[in-house]
Amino acid sequence: MPDGLLTLALGAGMLAAVNPCGFALLPAYLSMLIVGDESPTRTRAVGRALSLTAAMTLGFAAVFALFGLAVAPVASGLQQHLPWFTVALGVTLAVLGLALALGRSVRLPRLGARNRSSRPLTRSFLSMAGFGAGYATASLTCTVAPFLAVVVAGFRSESPGVGIALFLAYAAGMGLVVGTVAVATALAHESLVRRIRRTGAWVPRASGVLLLVAGAYVAYYGWWELRVLAGGSADDPVIASAATLQHAMVSLVQGVGARGWLLVGTLLAALGLVGRRRRRDRAGVPAADAPRSHAG
Repeated sequence: MPDGLLTLALGAGMLAAVNPCGFALLPAYLSMLIVGDESPTRTRAVGRALSLTAAMTLGFAAVFALFGLAVAPVASGLQQHLPWFTVALGVTLAVLGLALALGRSVRLPRLGARNRSSRPLTRSFLSMAGFGAGYATASLTCTVAPFLAVVVAGFRSESPGVGIALFLAYAAGMGLVVGTVAVATALAHESLVRRIRRTGAWVPRASGVLLLVAGAYVAYYGWWELRVLAGGSADDPVIASAATLQHAMVSLVQGVGARGWLLVGTLLAALGLVGRRRRRDRAGVPAADAPRSHAG
């Protein structure tokens, strides 16, 4: 398999994270990430950002695997109905954001555990995988063409192993961009919370407002797609303004490149680990005894 084809799949996945249909879901995801931890340590914040990004990427990749391999033959008939899902997803996120902005917590019941407390929505691996699946579904109308051209074509023209490698590269590209931004957000959030802890718990409310705005835009974009499919004009000042921002995000993703995102993500993750070690050194607590001493 030519190296250029693998690089193309990786780049297509990176651009899928900021595609025109779903790019507003990236700040929505970051706002959900912030809400989930109110005062994390730097290491916990990084670990949580990486684990939930893995869940989101898994859900994202699962939808593209299903659509690309099983639904591709009827893709043209299905695509015209996808904007309805985009509208529903946007409304759901907007309602969730409104609840958080009003100071309410959204929790999921734990299945099979009657006496155990429910778990916050944004700390659930399954909820983040579902968010990734929603991200992918909302993005299909904008990203399915390059996905089919690069990944599915690889399955058909090359060996199955080549197709799998291209698919994994596509998923890795998306996860690389989202994961790096998530880790940066987690680190900034940890520092921010320590500084404004005495001013009140306004961070979750602000994150709820961001989620509300992002959800409202996603719903509006779905409605705009439905209007265009019905023969209406594609000219819209809201969509045009958002397109300018999305183009800037695409330029940033392309300018940094895969190696740049990997380097930045690695450095940020290492920063979280170094911060934890420095705190332990200042306290004079051996790493092996730290959990016991903390618990005591």
